Amino acid sequence: MERSTSLTGLQDQKKLRYVIYVAMFCTIQLVLMFIPFLGFIPIGPIAATTLHLPVITAGVLLGKKAGITLGFLFGLISMTRATLTPGIASFLFSPFAPAVGGYSGNLFSLVIAFVPRILLGWASAVLYEKFKEWKTTEKVAPGLAALLATLLHTILVLVGVALFFGEAGYARVFGIEGSWIYFIMTVVFTNGIVEAVLAVFVVTALTKVLQQVVKLDD
Repeated sequence: MERSTSLTGLQDQKKLRYVIYVAMFCTIQLVLMFIPFLGFIPIGPIAATTLHLPVITAGVLLGKKAGITLGFLFGLISMTRATLTPGIASFLFSPFAPAVGGYSGNLFSLVIAFVPRILLGWASAVLYEKFKEWKTTEKVAPGLAALLATLLHTILVLVGVALFFGEAGYARVFGIEGSWIYFIMTVVFTNGIVEAVLAVFVVTALTKVLQQVVKLDD
């Protein structure tokens, strides 16, 4: 009976620590939202962002559920910002944003705002676990997971824009006319590279430090 009670107590403590850690990352995410020069780096019509960093770090340190939770919050922040402080690209991320130049958002805007961000958190955890299993990539697993997850997120957002809003939509926002592949490659090599490189260095550094603090198995 005592052993059972002890195990239950340890499980409760583990759950409590998990909730605290997730709340910590959510708080960081909200701080980045409310301090624009920290959360958003203006590069073209769609700003490069640092909001992906807590998502990836949470996925790496805490697993898929935490990554998905932070990804959902990322999507919610994206939609909220697009609605409350609309810009030329806001209709891509919120159906509630005012129409810009005759273009308005729709339900597909929610898909673009949420799905890539949720998959970002999920992919970060999955990629990290996979790279950690391989001896050749074990030491650089956080950086590799951050790099690939960030590029995947960027590509999914751009594919959503091209798929749901077509050439007229992305030409209007980005000033890029031509095939959707050219559109995607152009943005990936501007905003996407900045976010990916930032993710590699920041997530690697944060993971190295926080792994000594964020422990669920003790």
